[in-house]
Amino acid sequence: MIRAIFFDAAGTLFDAREPIGRTYARLARDFGLDVPEDSVAASFRRAFGAAPGLAFGLGLRPDEVRRLERGWWRQRVSETFAPLGQFQDFDAYFDALFAYFANPDHWIADLEAAPVLQRLKNDGLKLGVISNFDFRLYRILDGLDLTRFFDSITISSEAGYAKPRREVYDAALARAGVTADEAMHIGDSEHLDFAPAAALGMAAVLIDRGSPRDAPSVAGRTARICSLASVIEVAQGF
Repeated sequence: MIRAIFFDAAGTLFDAREPIGRTYARLARDFGLDVPEDSVAASFRRAFGAAPGLAFGLGLRPDEVRRLERGWWRQRVSETFAPLGQFQDFDAYFDALFAYFANPDHWIADLEAAPVLQRLKNDGLKLGVISNFDFRLYRILDGLDLTRFFDSITISSEAGYAKPRREVYDAALARAGVTADEAMHIGDSEHLDFAPAAALGMAAVLIDRGSPRDAPSVAGRTARICSLASVIEVAQGF
């Protein structure tokens, strides 16, 4: 019986208001570097895809974690623009970019997120977030009025491990006081969300908004859905 449901954050509960590559390129022009949006987007995907997880181990002070998070993102942005051109003042550009994505106004919640979360909470389920986002997630969830639904928020940098490592899932389960077989995880990544949750024994749900399916595709304790609205049906089935 499912007692707790965990959600990935970006790409699942909310998304950027404009494509990431467009934002990077648009702000870059303000700092004197004019590069095509599609080139920036492709370079960002390469840099992000090859990056180590946003986690730095256990036992670090909060201020040290914040410093490392910012450094992790500075390295990704530097790698993104390395083959595209040089800024006169890269630090100023990075500061503006980092602050931009900390602002909840630049993100938009899935229209189904609040009603689905409220229904699940009314049903007595514990709700949590498991995310590889950094500390800016807290402000974003607050600004999108989603924090109120969650009993716990587990981010990789504070857990010491990043998805798909099982340790970040173990940390979230422990905080919720449930076992893997009593929990469900929903995310938009096969590699970071669906596969590791299933391997741990959780009910695993992959959300694919581009899917042509109208109804959830369920196999054992896994499901593939095309919208958050299907979460309630799937949870009841598990």
